[in-house]
Amino acid sequence: MYSNKHTLRLSIALILGVLFAWSLWKEEEKEFPEVATFMPAEQFGYVADPVGAAKFLESLDVRFFADAAPDAMKKAEKVDTFLYRQMNAAHKARYGSKFTPGRQLNGSCVAWGAMHAVYCAESVEWSLGNRDEPPYLPATCSIYGGSRVESKLKEDYDGSRPVGGWSDGSTGYRAARWLRDWGVIYRTTYSNEGDTLDLTTYDKDREKNWGAFGNGGEDDAFGLWLDREAAKTPCKHVANIRTWDELVAAITSGFPVTIASNQGFTRTRDSDGFCQARGTWMHQMMIAGLRFARNDEERDGALIINSWGNYVDGGKYPDDQPDGTFWAEKKVIEKILAQGDSWAIAEVRFKWRDIQHDQWLGNNDEL
Repeated sequence: MYSNKHTLRLSIALILGVLFAWSLWKEEEKEFPEVATFMPAEQFGYVADPVGAAKFLESLDVRFFADAAPDAMKKAEKVDTFLYRQMNAAHKARYGSKFTPGRQLNGSCVAWGAMHAVYCAESVEWSLGNRDEPPYLPATCSIYGGSRVESKLKEDYDGSRPVGGWSDGSTGYRAARWLRDWGVIYRTTYSNEGDTLDLTTYDKDREKNWGAFGNGGEDDAFGLWLDREAAKTPCKHVANIRTWDELVAAITSGFPVTIASNQGFTRTRDSDGFCQARGTWMHQMMIAGLRFARNDEERDGALIINSWGNYVDGGKYPDDQPDGTFWAEKKVIEKILAQGDSWAIAEVRFKWRDIQHDQWLGNNDEL
């Protein structure tokens, strides 16, 4: 166990880091008064909690990806990686079409970022032959409710009262805790003692209700029972991503990363597929790809999957880059990671894996 002094120092360091990052963005907004951040509140939903994130970090047996996968840190190379292609392949096998980012209708971005990350991780496992069948999309209502209620209370809850409240929002680390200590509920049909729960389609009202009452919602038939169902498929392995090098090691080994921060972006990609850092978004998204410019390290980038549907226009790289995604430059990603609420989440142990990058280069229209 770490000492109270250690926890206090860690909490103070994270708070100072967030305040420093915040000051940088305020200066940026002065420089660019045209910031494109005027989005409805339901498009966001991240609540910064650096003290809570520090306490969760302390609870992990291994806190950082560099310590969880030292072989990946050692073997990682600068190789372009497009994990969305494995999502495309899995989605086509399961649903008959390519993957496209969904669109949140509540302030549930934390759940959507985590959902996309879990689906990406499980798609990679399927592509590597570690799953017999392509995965189902996870249900955001479960992650949202679990992160706001069970994960916050650190125990199962019977849904008898709306302890999560009716306002929106959650944190990246509480979604990670829910997925680690409980698990995943999918967009499929569940049955319990004659009662049937159809989660095959996204329902914003259900998501809102579960955000207040926890996983399973207000329905007694699916309260604690659905918590136990989630525990059958946990994402046992969670590690904090704090640096660009850790991100590179994670993504190139096939492990997607959630990112929660206050960093905003423009809503138009440039000719290379990048959106510029502008303004403030209290938002969680996820990273599913990397590219390296070779001769201009500052133009190295990470591919961000958002949860607003096809909201952004402009150039793409590669040509099969999904709608609703954009590239962000390395220096911007480093600011996001410095806020301390970005996580690699997986059902398998973190380690270096050869995920056959050479098969993923170019435009894979056949996926």
